[in-house]
Amino acid sequence: MLKVDGHDDAIIGIGEGWHDNGAGRVEVLVYSVEKICEKLMKNDGLTYEEAMEYYDFNIVGGYHGEGMPIFLRPYNEL
Repeated sequence: MLKVDGHDDAIIGIGEGWHDNGAGRVEVLVYSVEKICEKLMKNDGLTYEEAMEYYDFNIVGGYHGEGMPIFLRPYNEL
């Protein structure tokens, strides 16, 4: 399972699914987007908008290989 450096405290669970590369069932870490952004605001002095931009570009914005984590936002935010 891949991890996001420096954000272990934002892990909220393990997700399960199927991978079509022959690996079958896979497990990945699930992170809270809210907790990641709160930490960025607290530790780096970012505004909420800046934290979301950083998250979008630097954390979830690229494919980092098999086992990439899932990033969860509450359903009412969609």
